[in-house]
Amino acid sequence: MTESGSPYISSPRITVLGVQPGDPPFRLVEIDGEVVSAATSMMDVLAVASAAGIRVHDLDDPGVVRWVGGGKFHWRPH
Repeated sequence: MTESGSPYISSPRITVLGVQPGDPPFRLVEIDGEVVSAATSMMDVLAVASAAGIRVHDLDDPGVVRWVGGGKFHWRPH
């Protein structure tokens, strides 16, 4: 058998952190563990990814994007 007993689980390259208060509210975006931008919408996240050479086909894919403190539709503070 060539399969490993514990599967390799990769962490996504993009992490979108929780909403920060501001005018407008924003979320920090990390790529490979480094904060690279502030985003105010899903389109901003896609633009940041594209600028870093990362193709995102599905913002709901946890292998591509990790959403902290709310999903892709959460852009207002609690």
